[in-house]
Amino acid sequence: MEFPRHIPFVDLLGFELLKFDSGEAEIAVTVRDELCNSWMVAHGGLTMTLLDVAMAHAARSPKPGAEPTGQGVVTIEMKTSFMRPGLGRLVARARILHGTASLAFCEGTVTDEQGKLVGHATGTFKYLNGLPAQGRRIQRPDASD
Repeated sequence: MEFPRHIPFVDLLGFELLKFDSGEAEIAVTVRDELCNSWMVAHGGLTMTLLDVAMAHAARSPKPGAEPTGQGVVTIEMKTSFMRPGLGRLVARARILHGTASLAFCEGTVTDEQGKLVGHATGTFKYLNGLPAQGRRIQRPDASD
């Protein structure tokens, strides 16, 4: 499945979109040496990014029976807990817990190939049609972090 928007960092990490629908998203990555920490397990930043991107996609996913809105999202808060080292293929599953016109409250988990919990996160995402940056406004209503 193709990501709905091009995110260069996601491409660099090698993320794969598995599900993007009904307030849910599923994204996978295979841990490679360059994505590891000095213990040679998935770097915590990889796990956090996987959770962040999955939750952002859950927030942007098309609602049942509706067309995608095209709104972009940015992360405004995220809390992550790590349960065990990540090895092999990791899969993040995320969903919206509650949404308003301007915010989405989401949660996500990352599991390993054996289905064991690697990490869990909650996050708050803001819907935007443009992003103020360096004194200007970037208009990309379909963007995602």
